[in-house]
Amino acid sequence: MNKWIELLFGLILLNGAILVAWYSENWALFEHSFNFLTPAWIVFKGGLFWFVVMIGLLFIMLGISDLKD
Repeated sequence: MNKWIELLFGLILLNGAILVAWYSENWALFEHSFNFLTPAWIVFKGGLFWFVVMIGLLFIMLGISDLKD
């Protein structure tokens, strides 16, 4: 696939996902909300938390490894 078509397709998908998440705040069907922005924000915060925890564990393991030498 052409690199410019891949780039354009990726940008279209990214913008589409952002627009769906932004406008889905008030979507409802049979009193069931289709809000995609809140779950995405929760997943992002969880991923950020685990990233910080793993970086902390990495530094602890590197420190312990340096203590052995």
